Amino acid sequence: MLDLMIPPIVAGLVILSIHAYLGLHVIVRGVIFVDLAFAQIAALGATVGFLMGVEHDTPLALVFSLGFTLVGALIFSFSRLEDTVVPQEAVIGITYVVASAAVILIAGFTAEGAEHIAETLTGTLIWVGWPEIIRMAVIYVILGVIYFIFRKPFLSASLKEATLPRARAWDFLFYVLFGIVITFSVPVAGVLMVFSSLVIPAVVAFLFTSRFSVALWIAWGVGSVTLVTGVVASFRSDIATGPLLVCMFGVAVVVGMLIRFVSGVRPGSVIRP
Repeated sequence: MLDLMIPPIVAGLVILSIHAYLGLHVIVRGVIFVDLAFAQIAALGATVGFLMGVEHDTPLALVFSLGFTLVGALIFSFSRLEDTVVPQEAVIGITYVVASAAVILIAGFTAEGAEHIAETLTGTLIWVGWPEIIRMAVIYVILGVIYFIFRKPFLSASLKEATLPRARAWDFLFYVLFGIVITFSVPVAGVLMVFSSLVIPAVVAFLFTSRFSVALWIAWGVGSVTLVTGVVASFRSDIATGPLLVCMFGVAVVVGMLIRFVSGVRPGSVIRP
């Protein structure tokens, strides 16, 4: 059983390694559903390719997903509207709803539409192979290096610091890289798991600290423990891995809130580097 558990655990940890970082930015920016929107946009691209006869998990299917996510990055980078009561989250929510509806409509034209939709929601983590894990790890290492090099302007953009020049350009680069990450994550983890692994570890981390760097370590730790526990429990109880992991992340939030209540920790609301 151990040899069957190792690939999904490693794949999950690879995904979490960069999702935890991006999740902190999502919380700081206040765009909680941007990952869901990106995930659905990537799924829409794959669905359009599927309708055109492109096989799932092929390079061409990836091209379709990347193309759609780049359009999404352009939309989100220019959706931080000024001098208006319309929040960016509203634009993101609209994008998510429209992309979701489009996936359902387009999938309805294929014989395997229902199965395709279910797969985009729950992923194929339990069946992931080493070649796909290695490919994903290489991509994430490259993206991680880029995020590290530009970590200061990215954080300044997330904090909406007025001193940052070309803020919209930094937003665009951030969302482009974000979209690439999601494009590779969704086929493996599914939309629900992508959202959970991005947002929940970050939420738990910010319950205990307002320092971005400290929160990153907490998010990695919480996410890793939750993921490994969930995969092991899934194999031992013969329960679907994706949905169980999402529920486990939900439990992690509850536990985090209880610990915060008992410990009396009050980190404050001002985010620091």
